[in-house]
Amino acid sequence: MKIVEIKVLRGPNYWSVRRVKLIQMKLDLEELEQLPTNKIDGFYERLEQMFPSMIEHRCSVGTRGGFFERVKEGTWMGHVIEHIALEMQTLANMETGFGRTRGAGSEGLYFVCFSYIEEDAGVYAAKASVKLAQALIDGTAYDLSADIMKLREIREDTRLGPSTGCIVDEAAKRGIPYIRLNKQSLVQLGYGVHQKRIRATIASTTSNIAVDIACNKEETKLLLGAAEIPVPKGDVVRTEEGLLETVNRIGYPVVIKPIDGNHGKGNTTNVTDWEQAKVAFAAAKLFSRSVIVEKYITGFDFRILVINYKFICAALRTPASVIGDGKNNIQYLLDEVNKDPRRGYGHEKVLTQITIDQFTQKMLDEKGYTLETIPAKKELVLLKPTANLSTGGTSTDVTDEVHPANIIMCERIAKIIGLDICGIDIMATDLRSPVNENGGCILEVNAAPGFRMHIEPSVGLPRNVAEPVVDMLFPKGSVGTIPIIAVTGTNGKTTTTRITAHIAKTAGYKVGYTTSDGVYIQNQMMMKGDCTGPVSSQFVLKDPTVDFAVLECARGGILKSGLAFQHCDVAIVTNISADHIGLGGIDSMEQMAKVKAVVPETVLPKGFAILNADDDLVYNMKNGLDCNIALFSMDEKNPRVITHCKKGGYAAIYENGYISIMKGTWKIRVIKVAEVPITYGGKALHNVMNCLPAVLGAYLWRNITIDDIKLALQTFIPSVAQTPGRLNMFQFKNFNFLVDFAHNPAGLELLCDFISKLEGHPKVGIISGTGDRRDDDIRELGRISGRNFDEIIIRQDKHLRGRSAEEMVNLLVEGINETKQKDIPITIIYNEKEAIMYAYNTAKPGSLITIMCDVVSEALDLIKDMKEKEDTEE
Repeated sequence: MKIVEIKVLRGPNYWSVRRVKLIQMKLDLEELEQLPTNKIDGFYERLEQMFPSMIEHRCSVGTRGGFFERVKEGTWMGHVIEHIALEMQTLANMETGFGRTRGAGSEGLYFVCFSYIEEDAGVYAAKASVKLAQALIDGTAYDLSADIMKLREIREDTRLGPSTGCIVDEAAKRGIPYIRLNKQSLVQLGYGVHQKRIRATIASTTSNIAVDIACNKEETKLLLGAAEIPVPKGDVVRTEEGLLETVNRIGYPVVIKPIDGNHGKGNTTNVTDWEQAKVAFAAAKLFSRSVIVEKYITGFDFRILVINYKFICAALRTPASVIGDGKNNIQYLLDEVNKDPRRGYGHEKVLTQITIDQFTQKMLDEKGYTLETIPAKKELVLLKPTANLSTGGTSTDVTDEVHPANIIMCERIAKIIGLDICGIDIMATDLRSPVNENGGCILEVNAAPGFRMHIEPSVGLPRNVAEPVVDMLFPKGSVGTIPIIAVTGTNGKTTTTRITAHIAKTAGYKVGYTTSDGVYIQNQMMMKGDCTGPVSSQFVLKDPTVDFAVLECARGGILKSGLAFQHCDVAIVTNISADHIGLGGIDSMEQMAKVKAVVPETVLPKGFAILNADDDLVYNMKNGLDCNIALFSMDEKNPRVITHCKKGGYAAIYENGYISIMKGTWKIRVIKVAEVPITYGGKALHNVMNCLPAVLGAYLWRNITIDDIKLALQTFIPSVAQTPGRLNMFQFKNFNFLVDFAHNPAGLELLCDFISKLEGHPKVGIISGTGDRRDDDIRELGRISGRNFDEIIIRQDKHLRGRSAEEMVNLLVEGINETKQKDIPITIIYNEKEAIMYAYNTAKPGSLITIMCDVVSEALDLIKDMKEKEDTEE
């Protein structure tokens, strides 16, 4: 068996709208298609021995051990691999459990789909699960522990840290969307103009000056000392002479640390003599030119967290350590501590495994100990110089013990430094009494303080410290979103998207929108090309100037990666026709409708799915939706619309020459079709249809008036600027050129209906086929062309998509010949530019030349150049 391809889905998708993080692996079982699991000797036993924990997989049986039952009875290897990939992640402490395995349309081909926690780990699990399954089939040895360790390493390298992660999780609970902006901890919360950013626990609201002050320990001490906040005595030095002078003045023991260090790097505590001081000074100099030397304060290490200048919680931190029992050595005691089930690799659990490193060795050397030393009973042996949880330290929640005076002091400190998210390190005997009375001191003020010690303390009550952060960033219940109207379907998506965006812009919004020819921010093209996938949608949602998004969502992006957004306010589905069938595992129009239905399934409960009542597959999408339904129809007598509106529903219809909105039984006439340029006086019925959902979507958004809509429709001109490649008419001296992107049979039928209403003879069609469509789809383009054009020029797309140009030309000619009409002159010119030039040079007076363009911009540029040349010559 072999992996054909692996896709990472990151949003609502064909398999699931709610489970947005999925791996889709296309797997070819090859000869294993004939070998279900019950026909492979010893397979069940080897699988059970390798994964005894799979007893918890209920599978379709629905009971504990259900999956093992399926393996005994006989199931196919794709199904087994799905479960292996899930269990491998679970064993690496990424518990996840959704999976589906379905046929991919050909014998032996399957889609194996399963959920992941971290993307890179999911991809690794996909590949490893196939290798492991093959080893189980062959009965060869396989080191599962190596894969589990690798998955843990990938998780730690790629995951959001616990601090950032808890803020993101809290935001998600409130319906605030997020986008990870890099591979580290920079995250956008919310969309467009309402977005906020966090990096670890620094927010976009955090003062840069305050962070700079907090990172400079000496500057922090000066400001706090001036405000009568107790800080340790000390000084900043750069040389050993300065070091000697300072320790002589303040006396031993001292702490030596870099002035702008973090996470305890370069810190040495409890320095008691000159030789130790010189070594500590050299260690600090590795991280900073300037070094702080200050009095070593004895007591306990406390961390106070202040958010939005309000005290939130407090923790007692203890460095990684072991306690002697008088019988066993330090290594044994350490191993016993690490057996605590709460300790894990990296940040996977409440506590982190304690490892032996240079800092541990240094601390043991200072005491004259080795790992073989047997400490006295109840002796505390510290193994790390700082109490960081990431190095194995522990935390105890002491929030309820903090004296009111200490709370006031800490809130003052946050204000003095200017940090809205602030961690304050205090060394004191306790926090039950005022620090300035018990001899304690403020050691540091931290920007980006870690939250792990508070959300998962070793002892005491966990504190939801992410909640006040999100409250600060999004006050009064704001969810940080902007209006999103998503448009999908087979034909008319781009024009509907453009009309909707133009209406919103006319109403005063700063609009970002995506189309099949580019991404636009406030009518400026930012990206060129087919931009109907999730990357383009995210481009709009990340833009801080946008306050309204209109997103064209095509089949390809949904199948390849899923949608870029979890929810939208309005979804428009234009129609479903036979295009792209046979691609990506989609072999019928019903399956295609399921792909497109992903978009309306993301509409918020108070939002609207706007469905084409004239299209059975689209209309039936209403079943199972959890949002409001609105309809549009070219027939005001459509019984579906009548029934819907009698129940108080909304619809947009074409009636008596008007674009009208039905609001229950009331009719609001928006505008005469004759006044809408994009409809060419009503001749372009497909553009009347494209206007209907755009008008309805804008109206249902509430903040856009009928007057705004009417003005927008009057000013939306079919032109290269506003509708590139969509009914662009060029009037030459003796003939006309019409450019359109019609690229499938349904689209060409609509285009030809429009052409039939236009003057001009002969009607010349420059047509082409698309290589990744079915044979009969290409023939159908020929049939339609044969029925509607007087002359035909066949050219070929720039991108052949898997076929030869000759093959596509032959299929088009077959279709043309099937019309059995009078002989139609057919000219074959493969190059699009040459075909256009031929049509121009041989055009008969009064003719109408229509081109189905492939690369819209290139065809338009060529025709514009010819038009400008003709105008200049006049």
